This record gives sequence, C-alpha cells and structure tokens, in this order.
Amino acid sequence: MNKQTPPPPTLKFTPRIVSSLDEIGQPAWDALLALQAENNPFLSFAFLHALHETGCASEKSGWQPQYLTLWDNAEENTNDTATVPQLMAALPLYVKYHSYGEYVFDWAWADAYQRSGLEYYPKLLSAIPFTPVTGSRLLARDAASAAALIDLLKTLRVDTQTSSTHILYPPPEQAKALHAAGFLLRSGVQFHWLNPGYRDFDAFLDTLERKKRKNIRAERRKVAEAGVTFRHVRGVDATESDWVFFNRCYRHTYSAHHSTPYLNLAFFQRIGATMPQNILLIVAERAGRPIASSLLIHTETTLYGRYWGAIEEVPCLHFETAYYQPLEFCIAQKIGCFEGGAQGEHKMARGFLPQKTWSAHWLARQDFSNAVANFLERETDDIEAYMDELNDRNPFKGDG
Repeated sequence: MNKQTPPPPTLKFTPRIVSSLDEIGQPAWDALLALQAENNPFLSFAFLHALHETGCASEKSGWQPQYLTLWDNAEENTNDTATVPQLMAALPLYVKYHSYGEYVFDWAWADAYQRSGLEYYPKLLSAIPFTPVTGSRLLARDAASAAALIDLLKTLRVDTQTSSTHILYPPPEQAKALHAAGFLLRSGVQFHWLNPGYRDFDAFLDTLERKKRKNIRAERRKVAEAGVTFRHVRGVDATESDWVFFNRCYRHTYSAHHSTPYLNLAFFQRIGATMPQNILLIVAERAGRPIASSLLIHTETTLYGRYWGAIEEVPCLHFETAYYQPLEFCIAQKIGCFEGGAQGEHKMARGFLPQKTWSAHWLARQDFSNAVANFLERETDDIEAYMDELNDRNPFKGDG
C-alpha cells in the first residue's frame, strides 16, 4: 500500500497517513487518547511506539504501520503561521502480510482465497499488536471527527489493493458504528474476573461453590508446600535483572510450545522505562532463586494479564503466578476488573465469567463477503449458545 493520502472526507479535516508515531508526537497522541472513554494503556504512545521501535510490530515483522489521522485545518484558516494543526482523530492501522498475533482467526478465509487463486495478503488491520484487549480503535475528539474517520476508512478500503479490512476488539458502540458503515460483525468470548469490593482473598473464595473453593485452596497449598514465595515488583522498582529473567521465562514458554515469541527483551525494557506506572511483575522464587514470572499491565480500574513463564516445574505454579497472585493484587488495590487474556474456559473455575468481544470485517470481493457473512451468521448462533452454556456453569454460589 502506498502512502498517498486519499481525498479528505470533509473540508473540515486534513487526512494524513503516517508510518511512524514520531510523525504525530507523544503530546498530540496522548492528548487525543485522554479524551476517550476508557484509560487504555495499550493505546498509549509509550506502548505502541515500543512495539514499533523495537521491531516487534514493524514492516519487517509483517506489521507495517499506516495510521490514519485527521487534523483540523486551523493552519489553513488563520493568518497566524505559528498555529499548529490539532490531531482530531486517529485509527491504529497496519498493512498485514500474515495473520499471526491477532487472536481473531481468519486463517480459513485466507485459505479460501488461496484455493481460489487469489491473494488474501496484504490486508488492512486495526488492532493492538499481540494484544487481545478491547479498547477504542476510532480515537476522536468529537462525533464529527469520528464520523469523518469512518468516512476516510471507507474511502481507503475501496482505493487500496488490499483484500480486506479488519478492526479487532473495538468496544460495542464502535462495533455498531462500523457495522452501520458496511462492516460485518463477529463476536467472541473472553473471561474476566470482577471485584465488587472483596475484603480479602478468602472473602472472594467464600462466594464460590464449595468444590471450586476447595480446589483453589488445594492448588495454592501445593505451591506453598513446594517452598515457593512471591515478589510483587512495580514497574518503578523493576531492575535490569528482573526484566532479563522475565524475558527468559517468556521465551521458555514459547519454546516449550514450539513457537516463536512475538516480543523481545528490548520491548520489555522499553515499556518498563516509559510506562512503569502501569507495570506489575510477579516473580516466583524458591530457595532464594527466581523460577517463574508473570507480566501484568494495569490502571486504577483494570488489571490485564499478559504473559507468564517458568524455568522449573512446580504443580499449580501457573495458576498461582498468573491468576491467584494477580487476584490478590486486585483486591489489595481495589481494582475492579481482571482481564485474563484470550480464551481459557479453565478460568471459570477460578471465578472468571464470560464476556463477549467484537471484531469488524470488510472484504473487497462481494462473493467472498457473502460467504463470510453466511459463516458469521452461523458462528454467531454458536457463540450465543456457548455463552448460555457457560452462564449455566456459573462458579459462584446461588445466582453469583
């Protein structure tokens, strides 16, 4: 895809496609982000720029940044040459050359294109790379700039030579707006833990069914009896050795699954330096040496489970390091929600409940779009039935 900017959707805004956040600047980006409904650290300049600058999400890795931006025309409409155009709207957008690191799977669609002698890649993708977290994708100062951004996206999807455009994990209201603009909607399921104000971990356990409560206590006891203790390391206190050890654990997990890790040590070190207020490392130790670690991102209201790994085998260590220790952190800090990441029915037995997620898709070829629409209609019925089944297995006592 070339960087030629499409015609402006309205005379009020000047569109620009940027390949680096440096072209926008952190003050302008974070000022726009601050106006959004949610405080999402994954949309911050620090997080996104770290992905790009460390090569994790770059053209070389198959994630070519092509952010859509809209600027006001203040510079053109005033005699004051010192006036700086204001960023009115933006959409994190990538030209993708594969479907890795997305967590909304379209491999079957790509395969259907290939079997028909057509090219599915490159495609356009709006998402936070490697991060299945719901958050604003249409960043806008007001309703007019949001509408103009959608118009620009519609113009772009027609004018480019890409097969399709995909918006992953938008909030429900943005999913509806994209549907009205001609996108097909797809739903999925994640599992989140909610904190109504538990006094402590035992108060949380007391709300669970007896069997679930008993199993969690047994799992925690196994870890404690193995002599494992834990450190909660805030980002401001994380040392170089903490990050080196976490990266070792992270890479070991991927190696154990015969996969290639998406992220690198430089990325972890960078977010540790640029957004330490959002970082929590949980380090498991035995006999004075670290054996496992998990990385979590948090705000005052939400904790996001991201990655974990271990270099020693201890029964139930994963559950303690990646779930129970984070839950204790949520309770102590009065954080209302813990998003445990993609998939994982096993989380329900630990007090997590199913939540619906969304993605929006547009395919250039009408015949393939019709086929995908038929598939999504059937899949949506399956998701609804799956949600009903999960809710029938609520782990809490009584009505939860």
